[in-house]
Amino acid sequence: MHETISINQLKPGMFVVQVSKQTGSVKIKNQGWVKTAAAIEKLKKVGVLEVIIDPSKTLTKDKPAAPEQVSKPPETQPPATPAAADPWASSVSVEAEMSKASALYNEAKNLQMKAFADIKAGLVIDVAPFKDVAQGFMDSVFRQQDALTCLTRMREKDAYLMEHSINVSILITIFAKHLRLDSQLTHELATGALLHDIGKIKISDDILQKPGKLTEQEFLEVQQHARFSKEILEQAGLSGVAVEIAGYHHERIDGTGYPFGVKGEELSIYARMASIVDVYDALTAERVYKVGMTPIQAFKLLNEGAGSKFDETLLTLFIQCIGVHPVGTLVKLSNHKVGIVSRSNPSNPLKPTVKVFYNAKHGRYVEVEDINLAKGRTDITLEAAIKPELFNLDLLRFFKTSVLS
Repeated sequence: MHETISINQLKPGMFVVQVSKQTGSVKIKNQGWVKTAAAIEKLKKVGVLEVIIDPSKTLTKDKPAAPEQVSKPPETQPPATPAAADPWASSVSVEAEMSKASALYNEAKNLQMKAFADIKAGLVIDVAPFKDVAQGFMDSVFRQQDALTCLTRMREKDAYLMEHSINVSILITIFAKHLRLDSQLTHELATGALLHDIGKIKISDDILQKPGKLTEQEFLEVQQHARFSKEILEQAGLSGVAVEIAGYHHERIDGTGYPFGVKGEELSIYARMASIVDVYDALTAERVYKVGMTPIQAFKLLNEGAGSKFDETLLTLFIQCIGVHPVGTLVKLSNHKVGIVSRSNPSNPLKPTVKVFYNAKHGRYVEVEDINLAKGRTDITLEAAIKPELFNLDLLRFFKTSVLS
């Protein structure tokens, strides 16, 4: 139920539905949360006297909600979509969705390769197929997000450029779902993310694949890929949010990002979302010359930049929607069994379902078994996320033979 309050009663964290009384002519296009006292002062200065709020959506420390901004009244966040009332809801099992998700992921990889070839040939890319794949990601995520989440964890060391953009698209779709953004906006985010690094095709492969530290000049050249991505998407006929996240995913709140150096309120919620997801996937990626971090290690590093580099509220919400041990993460249990997280448990993230296949104590493979840590034996706990190199495991091979088969 909505409630009308005076502007003096408005507090950070409240969800504003609309302005009900004012001396000016401010129009808030969409609903959203007031994040700061400074945003309230801005509303007062432009003559807002009363607003209508939704008390059930008030943001508290115990009950985080989607951080749509009202700090800039003309550019507040779109309303929630009813379809995402329960972001953890699923209509099918992980097993039922996995084959569809895998086919969709492979389709996206083939599409990326074609786009790179088209740009090298001087052609304008056709964005229609990317929009179709983005819609496919949305459909899969809303049916069962764990399937595509699992695929983002199965990395091939020599396919980073293609897989990174696909993974960012999947992860930002999941993020948008949990922020309850509307379907049109989510589709724009997913499409832009699929193409956010397309500008790297204009950077020398010698620089992109260089295992050592880049020279100052090389780093300056790499920084321009976001500008190139923005230009390529604009030439292809895209605009709005999709172009924004392609151009600004390396920008930071404190202005230390690149290539445009925008900061603070100049960065929309969408660019802030993209910056978090982009860094998270890059940190956890396996490359020929770099071992990826575990998700929890990546979250720790991201948290070091919370409030300065990254939006602190958004970062917290992203960690919550992905989970400290995302599906597909290799973990070791207290009974020495090793396996991958096969089902998430949003009510207790430390007690997911784990598909075990290896005994670390005896150093041998064991019969594949699903262990639900939230049910049955309470003496088995999740000890830690680990890297497959610790036990010389071929995680990708196991996934293809035991999960996809």
